[in-house]
Amino acid sequence: MRIMTRIACCVGALAAAAVALGAHGATHTGDDVWTEPYALTTCPISGKKLGSMGDAVVKKYDGREVRFCCGGCPGSFEKDLDASWAKVDKAIAKDQMRFYPVKTCVLSGESLFEGEKDQAKTVVVGNRLVRVCCDRCAAKVAKSPEEIVAELNKLTIEAQRADYPVETCVVGGEKLASVDEPVETVIAGRLVRLCCEKCEAKVKENPTKYLATIDKAWQAKGKYMPPKEEKN
Repeated sequence: MRIMTRIACCVGALAAAAVALGAHGATHTGDDVWTEPYALTTCPISGKKLGSMGDAVVKKYDGREVRFCCGGCPGSFEKDLDASWAKVDKAIAKDQMRFYPVKTCVLSGESLFEGEKDQAKTVVVGNRLVRVCCDRCAAKVAKSPEEIVAELNKLTIEAQRADYPVETCVVGGEKLASVDEPVETVIAGRLVRLCCEKCEAKVKENPTKYLATIDKAWQAKGKYMPPKEEKN
């Protein structure tokens, strides 16, 4: 898995403190630099559900993917990239927090809690939430994101595989029990088990469609329930 090196500060109540690992670049690029797909269900500008106005508009900024409801929204996003990314990162952290597999730092092994109080520093790399114990570990995420997210993926697979709630490939519909070695990938903190690599590519093309099926199945088991909507 190739991991883009751009790190974003995650702002919001999910973190006891936020760590800025560098300003968001203003370069708008379509370069084929790795990023996990943008898996939020709504446009970061309009708040409208993706797909409600036709196919989502996919853009990359310093290699990191964002999806918009229409062609008019990217310009608004680009007017203040720091503020736009802070909003996106807060939403990503809120969405992925419930799937986060461990209560310890993925680098040091130290607890992210002091009693009941969450003390984690949170960063978003390539549209993935990473929680660490301190600024030093946060800096290491910036230096070795591929290695760290790969380890986080292993922990996620271990945590979700045994009770995985879907018996079939969410793309092809083939029963996973009939597949010798199902393809396992992690997108937006969710384990996705598939019959083949072609199906993996389809999930990444339209993640919200397939993750919705997995989320619904988990919720039917009473697990990984969505966060409550905040009142204005």
